[in-house]
Amino acid sequence: MFTGLVQSQGSLLSREGSRFAFVWPGAAGSFVVGESISVNGCCLTVVGFEGESFFVDAIDETLARTNLNQLGAGTPVNLERPMSVGDSFGGHMVLGHVDTTGIVMTPVPTLRVAFEDTYDKFVVEKGSVAIDGVSLTVSDLGAGWLEVSIIPHTATVTTLGLRTAGDKVNLEFDIIAKHVAVMIEAQLGKLSR
Repeated sequence: MFTGLVQSQGSLLSREGSRFAFVWPGAAGSFVVGESISVNGCCLTVVGFEGESFFVDAIDETLARTNLNQLGAGTPVNLERPMSVGDSFGGHMVLGHVDTTGIVMTPVPTLRVAFEDTYDKFVVEKGSVAIDGVSLTVSDLGAGWLEVSIIPHTATVTTLGLRTAGDKVNLEFDIIAKHVAVMIEAQLGKLSR
């Protein structure tokens, strides 16, 4: 589990098929095969490393559901390691399981993202959302879109400050909202029988 507090901006070094190599500046010697790293909000498993670079494999489901397919060599990415027991919980519960992608409508400081309106039930004002792995608070919403307010610090230390209209971003909606929605739908389904 992650917190959505990005620890570093890295970049894509290379890609060969489903194998990606990312650079994490200053992290040489700290990788472990089998550990999870959030890359733009996607929980990926380290399968190898060399110096400041680590290697991951992405399955078809991950490539179809995220913006990883659109990364080119040198593209900046948000990086975060999972939290350990006892760590400070500064963001919100982020699993690294991207629900869908959205399209940037307006860039920071008021970042508006459009997405399929089937996900509207998971978005509430002042609720949490992870955009490219960054824990954020929903400041406004409508049918098929949400807004978050980005402070200058967040725009600088994450890739969100680089996003322009039309860019594709990864969205992970709040896990609690998703579970509540499923439970309510299940109960309503039982009542209508």
